[in-house]
Amino acid sequence: MGTGESIQEIRRRLQAACADGLPEFIALYGGDERAGVQKLVESARRRLQELELEKARIEKLRVYEEQYGDCEYICGVDEVGRGPLAGPVVAGAVILPKGCRILYINDSKQLSEKKREELYQVIMEKAVACAVGYATPERIDEINILQATFEAMREAIGKLNPAPDILLNDAVKIPGVPIRQVPIIKGDAKSITIGAASIIAKVTRDRLMTEYDKVFPEYDFAGNKGYGSAAHIQALKKYGPTPIHRKSFIGHFVKV
Repeated sequence: MGTGESIQEIRRRLQAACADGLPEFIALYGGDERAGVQKLVESARRRLQELELEKARIEKLRVYEEQYGDCEYICGVDEVGRGPLAGPVVAGAVILPKGCRILYINDSKQLSEKKREELYQVIMEKAVACAVGYATPERIDEINILQATFEAMREAIGKLNPAPDILLNDAVKIPGVPIRQVPIIKGDAKSITIGAASIIAKVTRDRLMTEYDKVFPEYDFAGNKGYGSAAHIQALKKYGPTPIHRKSFIGHFVKV
């Protein structure tokens, strides 16, 4: 039996349907025998199945948050930009509400730029507290990238209000921080709060490098984000270093 609607109208309904509306869509049009409608119903079933798989994945990402659930404010900490030839290292620190489930959070490197931007907005709206810290290229050259990363992390953590009760860190233990810490190897792909911090740090740094691209267009910072792409290295050799290049990173390519 059909509903009297055209296939085009039903397709528009499916395109406009939110996740919660998929079961209703399937129930409404599942009995429509038209082949075109059945294809749409099957598409809705696949979307629903993918959604359930994503929900299950997110539950696995909450294992550490559940393990330390006695803590009121659980903070994820991660950094972005340890490897580039130019630009700062940026650390993110995020406290999500208890029981928070934001679908599609993952290690920021596993996400498209569009998805990171979408998730950035959701995280900023839902977070109890969120902050970023920076270490400049000059500071990286002065004290080395690891110590500069720790400084950026301490800055981000120090900006949080309320202060966290526990830190879930991506792989490292941050010196000089009296808060309880849990280093987690590949934590940005294992913890929802570390994943959130990874996204905040990545989007913040990428936006900054896009702004630097306007100042130094020869280096394509918007495209390479300061990493050592072949075109970036070629530009570095042709035009020399900019003020945002890390002198301690570029000695193999130019004299500093």
